[in-house]
Amino acid sequence: MQSIIGQNAAPLAFPDLRNLGTIVRVVLGANLLFAVGALVRASQWRDWLEVWMDAVAVAELHLLIELTLLVALAPWLGRVSYRTGVGAVLALTVGVGLLTDLLLGRVAPLPPGSLPQYLAFGLVVAGTLLFYLHLRAKALSPSIIESRLQALQARIRPHFLFNSINAVLSLIRADPRRAETALEDMADLFRVLMSDNRNLVPLADEVELCRQYLALERLRLGDRLRLEWHLNSMPGDALVPPLVLQPLLENAVYHGIEPLTAPGVISINIFSKDGQVHAILRNPYRADGGRHHAGNKMALANIRERLALHFDVEAALESRVKGDTYEVHIRMPYRAAARDAAAEGEANAGPDRDRPPPSSTLGHRPKATHG
Repeated sequence: MQSIIGQNAAPLAFPDLRNLGTIVRVVLGANLLFAVGALVRASQWRDWLEVWMDAVAVAELHLLIELTLLVALAPWLGRVSYRTGVGAVLALTVGVGLLTDLLLGRVAPLPPGSLPQYLAFGLVVAGTLLFYLHLRAKALSPSIIESRLQALQARIRPHFLFNSINAVLSLIRADPRRAETALEDMADLFRVLMSDNRNLVPLADEVELCRQYLALERLRLGDRLRLEWHLNSMPGDALVPPLVLQPLLENAVYHGIEPLTAPGVISINIFSKDGQVHAILRNPYRADGGRHHAGNKMALANIRERLALHFDVEAALESRVKGDTYEVHIRMPYRAAARDAAAEGEANAGPDRDRPPPSSTLGHRPKATHG
């Protein structure tokens, strides 16, 4: 049967067991199930706490060992099919249960004949937690959420499109080769904007997209738009949500540069620290900016939601005003992409000031040179 329009037909990925939010949910969920199991086994209410503590003494070691192994196996679980991943987790649950019984056999042995019941309960806990994580993943990826995010992105396009077309029209006669380059940049940008943006992309590609966008804005704003790139420590192979930086730069241009009569500076600082990727964007701020500051919240809420969908509690976006500067700080976990091209892009990146954008890697086409 043909799928319904807007239906998300992509298979759900296995839960990311390296994610802090997932680990916390597994630990809390498992302990809640231990408490429920103890409540069922206790003959009286007053015996519940003692039964629970006896169960926890064995189950916590099992949980710790299994979580450690699952974190180590997380990259492999992310590549195999969902059914294979579930089977591997259930098999690991049985294996770790036998190992735990062996380790605790001399210190706190299980009652005779209770090992099958212990293993069966472990499988029930693992299956329940997998089912919960599966339902949560489905709840976070219905078509209504994707439609809403794409609708928010669509609001960005008309404003930028019309400004870019006007800027290119003004160049066609005076500098046709520069106009051709601008049209190629526009084609690359809108190819990304209209593509399926559910998968993570290398940070080097996202930065290249931002360079192309800012190059188009400079056609219109000229020397009023000044750029400071700080990319010496940028991990170009880090995986990030697509369009996580470009909407913020569009905000920086619209809310920070356009209201000014004098030149303004947009600063982009991207680096890695302690296993995390940090992106700090700064632009001029005027307290009397009026309605120019009103649209910031929509783009920020959009990006916060996409960061949460991809990275859960391991990512965050913070914004603040520091005097006459508006600052946005994005923090994401460093997940590397196995791509040699990203490493090459990182090697070519460095701190620069008003540097023109390099050749695009997004559209895989030669760029016209400026005369």
